[in-house]
Amino acid sequence: MSGDLLETLSVARLYCPGCEPSADPVREILDVRWCAAHCPKTDGIEDKKVIVHAYLSSSVEAGGAPNRAVCDLLHRKKTRRR
Repeated sequence: MSGDLLETLSVARLYCPGCEPSADPVREILDVRWCAAHCPKTDGIEDKKVIVHAYLSSSVEAGGAPNRAVCDLLHRKKTRRR
């Protein structure tokens, strides 16, 4: 095996809640992807306050740097308080 990371296949089925309102997330793994006809509106007053910098997907593995920082903080050596 080379040092390259292999892409993991997604086990979720893509679905649009507007096209398939009766889809059952208990019976199968569903990955919500809105189609153009049913995409939620994003032009409201509250929507203008939010800035999205990245698209997050459940099919990719998260990086470990933030977790490592929290782990180091929680598991640091104890110091005696006076």
